[in-house]
Amino acid sequence: MKTFILGLFFITLGISADGQILISLLFGDKLNSEKLEFGLDGGVNIPRIRGEENGKAAGKFNLGFYFDIKFNNLNWMIHTGVIVVSNMGTRGLPVYTLNDSLLNSSFEGGQVHRELEYFNVPIMVKHIFKNNFYLQGGGMVGILHNASDVFSKNVIDKEDLLYTLDIKNGLHRIDAGLMGGIGYRLLGGNGMNIAVRYYYGLVNLNKDSALPKNYNESIYFAVGIPIGAGKKKTEPSDEN
Repeated sequence: MKTFILGLFFITLGISADGQILISLLFGDKLNSEKLEFGLDGGVNIPRIRGEENGKAAGKFNLGFYFDIKFNNLNWMIHTGVIVVSNMGTRGLPVYTLNDSLLNSSFEGGQVHRELEYFNVPIMVKHIFKNNFYLQGGGMVGILHNASDVFSKNVIDKEDLLYTLDIKNGLHRIDAGLMGGIGYRLLGGNGMNIAVRYYYGLVNLNKDSALPKNYNESIYFAVGIPIGAGKKKTEPSDEN
């Protein structure tokens, strides 16, 4: 079982969100047990880049899967998984020079949206109270797989001007920080998880030490849907 779980973990890092959902639906009931809960985790996060004072937060979509690894005392567990679609960044940054006179003049007075895409792995300790509320805290590690600055400018009576610049080489590939949140388990502790989490990045995004220090930061509004957990609880025993 451990080998299967680790294999699924690393395979999912390299496939699309659609593939991840398919695997979850096919194998979710086989991964759930008294000591382990598996499910889909997704929702909306509101990221910003700490250190970019001109940036504005904007809602992003995120989707992944989770594991709740339970201790002997079932009120305590480890919450982990992979947020496969995990978008960070900020909007409304001022335009900067592109070393091209035509582009510079075209986007003068426009704005820049910084789009950062990660595979994020949260690792948190989770405690469930008797009223089915829970607290969780720990950290999150991310691997950057796409980063771009999207230059835009509104043009009256014409289509908006857009230009995308790949900035991945100027950023650190690994991000890490602290994460914590509060949530509630529906249906008397047997249904969906609804949670609010906060991520505080601790790794400077910029490789160039001459640039200002920037850090990821985000609020997550998440829904966790256990896959096959209810089936495990209602299946009759094989004992004769």
